[in-house]
Amino acid sequence: MRLVAEDGEPLGIMSGKDAQARADNANLDLVMIAPQASPPVCKIMDYGKYRFDQSKREKDQRKHQQQTELKEVRLSLNIDDHDFMTKANHAKKFLKQGSKVKVTIRFKGREVTHFNLGQKLMERFKLECAEFGVSDEKPSKLEGRFYTSVISPKADAVSAKAKAKEQPREQQKEQQKEQQKEQQKTNDET
Repeated sequence: MRLVAEDGEPLGIMSGKDAQARADNANLDLVMIAPQASPPVCKIMDYGKYRFDQSKREKDQRKHQQQTELKEVRLSLNIDDHDFMTKANHAKKFLKQGSKVKVTIRFKGREVTHFNLGQKLMERFKLECAEFGVSDEKPSKLEGRFYTSVISPKADAVSAKAKAKEQPREQQKEQQKEQQKEQQKTNDET
């Protein structure tokens, strides 16, 4: 087998017994890196430390991933205009934050026979949220007494949020100080 030292220096080709003896002398483990190569490649390393570092890197990657949540907004067929706008504003807020929104229209009693009214309400809702989100490719579907559709945030809305996060803290602090100074000036003038 081909042996590689802990620091990455190649030690050459040797038998398995000799490689294991070198690893034992260094109080380290002999780990097979590429068993499919000919000859197989092994490395002398501290395997416990390697596993710990690998799990730490995976945690950091998961931490920096953007998780999209699925928020739900429920409507009924005979919703008032003001209530409709309130629900639409909630959906817009969720879309600005980068979450997907599941819109559900619930049909009560015999309302399910007026499915076309539910379709019109869903289209109205999608148009209201069109500035911040796009309806998924899947068509809206009727499941029992519920008519559902999913709206995903637009890429530019999410990228603006990401840019704000990437802005250095120093710049944010400077902007806050400037805003405080402006507020003080307006307070002093009044």
